[in-house]
Amino acid sequence: MYAGVHRLTVPEQNEQIFDQYRILLFSIAYRMLGSVSDAEDMVQETFVRWLQVDQQAVQSPKAYLSTVVVRLCIDYERSARVQREVYVGPWLPEPLQVGADSDLSRGIQLDESLSYAFLIMLQKLGPLERAVFLLREVFDYDYAQIAAIVEKSETNCRQVLRRAHQHLEQDRARFEVSREQQERLTSEFLSASLNGDMQGLLTLLAEDVVFTADSGGKIPAGLKPVRGADRVTRGMLGGMRLLPTGIQMRLEEINGQPAIIGYHDQRPYGVIILAVDGARIQRVYAILNPDKLAHLSDL
Repeated sequence: MYAGVHRLTVPEQNEQIFDQYRILLFSIAYRMLGSVSDAEDMVQETFVRWLQVDQQAVQSPKAYLSTVVVRLCIDYERSARVQREVYVGPWLPEPLQVGADSDLSRGIQLDESLSYAFLIMLQKLGPLERAVFLLREVFDYDYAQIAAIVEKSETNCRQVLRRAHQHLEQDRARFEVSREQQERLTSEFLSASLNGDMQGLLTLLAEDVVFTADSGGKIPAGLKPVRGADRVTRGMLGGMRLLPTGIQMRLEEINGQPAIIGYHDQRPYGVIILAVDGARIQRVYAILNPDKLAHLSDL
């Protein structure tokens, strides 16, 4: 052995192999669960199991690791759905601040499947449907690989994917919008809200707009979605008057799209994300539960 040459130990080699797939595993888990903290937990548990497995028995680390994380997510999602039955108010996915969050999220691929509207749409699918849909349509696994991961036949996986497409078809067509349009409407929405411009907000909102707030019951917020442009506008302007003194509102990048983050005492207080269809805002999502904002960067 030459002087100064460091040979990796087996644990170090295994960790290096795992690190090659860490971002892929987080990308799958986050889209499956809609939670940054839960996705990181699934990745960590996958790592623990990777260190415990007989490496010589693993023909494909990617296949093995993908199988572990997907099955962990399916099991977790089934239990989480039961927990959400007692969640106070509407449940929304955690916002992901790509590039300024954890090491896991810095290299995550930005595409339609990371958008907030897409994550909301995925909630319509059961855990198995979501796994098959994501593996095939987002991560480009073939049917043989998917079948092995979810322990179903290839024929069954094709049927599951077809049902998933049927469930998602209407919403996928509805919320297609350019980046420029999203930026413009988000900026105008923030300006009108800060200025108390009721007519300006009414101009931006679709007649059937829906406002949904996720506070987890931890801060004052509506516990049911609000529907209709007039009611949403009045609710937004009334809510602005109740915000803590000194709150700062900024346009930032959340889930690969423009969004609004409110900061209080330099810490994230709330996130507003808009779903846009054409020239109007169709959905307003307000994430206010402090537990879902803890991983965002401070001001």
